[in-house]
Formats: sequence, C-alpha cells, structure tokens
Amino acid sequence: MTPLAERIHSALPQTQCTRCGYPDCASYAQAVADGQAGINQCPPGGAEGIARLAAITGRPALPLNPANGTEGPRSVAVIDEAWCIGCTLCLPVCPTDAIVGSNKRMHTVIEPDCTGCELCIAVCPVDCISLENVTGERSGWQAWSQPQAARALQRYAFHLAKAQREQQATGERLERKAVEKLADLPAHTHGAQGAESQRKRAVIEAALARARARRGGAP
Repeated sequence: MTPLAERIHSALPQTQCTRCGYPDCASYAQAVADGQAGINQCPPGGAEGIARLAAITGRPALPLNPANGTEGPRSVAVIDEAWCIGCTLCLPVCPTDAIVGSNKRMHTVIEPDCTGCELCIAVCPVDCISLENVTGERSGWQAWSQPQAARALQRYAFHLAKAQREQQATGERLERKAVEKLADLPAHTHGAQGAESQRKRAVIEAALARARARRGGAP
C-alpha cells in the first residue's frame, strides 16, 4: 500500500466484510487513496469512520452511502448447533478464522474473534447462523476499540497466510499426480492408440500447468 493508503487502512475497523465493495479493508483503503472509491463506503465504521477518513484525505465528510449498507451495532455470528450439519462451508470464508469445527461435526463461533462480517451467513445451506448484537446502542466506530481492530487485522493476516500455504500444498499435490500420470503414458504409439495417448498427454499437461500456477511455481 502507499503511505496514504496505510493511514486510511489504520482508520478502518478491519471487519473485512466486503460491504465497501472491495475484497478487504486494505483494498478499499488503496482505492480511496487512489481516488477510485468514496470515503463513505464502510458501514461498520459509520459516521465516525467517515469523519476519520475525511480528516486523513482532506475530502468533505459525506453521509454513509446506503448502497453499501447502514451503520449499526457491532454483532457477532451465532451458530444454532442443533441445526448445524457440519458442512464446513463457513470455515474458509471467515476472515479471522473465528469459526471452529470439522466435516460432519458441529461448528461454533469464538466470539472475541468474530468481526460480524456476515460472510458466513450467505454460505450456510441450512440457515443456522444468525447475528447477535453485542454493543447495544453503540454503533460504528463507537462499537469498536483500536485493540479489537488490531487483533482482527492480525487474525486476517494469519488467515491469508494459511490460505496461501494450503493453496501451495494443493498445487504441489496435484503437480505430483500429473507428473506421475505423464510418466505412465507410453512414449511412442501409433494409430488410434497414439492419438488417444496424445489426447491424454495434452489433458494432463494442461492440468500440470494449472497446478503449477496454483502454487505459484514455474515448470
């Protein structure tokens, strides 16, 4: 990020909720710094958050853009454990890894680590996740503290690093399988058998290229 984007980023509540229209708080901060996004697109920050960004950027404070949502109290996700089917779809979308569970096992939310981003609600196939108000009348940045935002950012960084490691491991595993399949193909064949062998080779080589791209490696 540019220095201005870093200052803007530090003034955001770090929910990583995407309601601003960007994939995370850092992307939104850079867009604001580049003049590609307004300072009034962060519902979790609310009016105080807009005032913070106005002071940093020198732009006039504007009402929160209703297209991005409304200001409200800070909430946390709650899983109805009686209805949870253990599908694990909510685990990878949680930006702070605040949901714990495993396949076909009941999931639960670690409340102090939940930012109330709502991303888990949309992916739940049985609608067993709801939001619970944890700050009462307080909303926007009044419902947050700087230590909470800092912890959320730290956990998001860990989440991204873990996802990258998992992606690289998956790519390496797929690459090994593709290389093994290529080695099993006959080197020289003729006629219909040769054509089929070439077709399989092309398919496997394409899969190998995808696996290498996934792990960020070179041939």
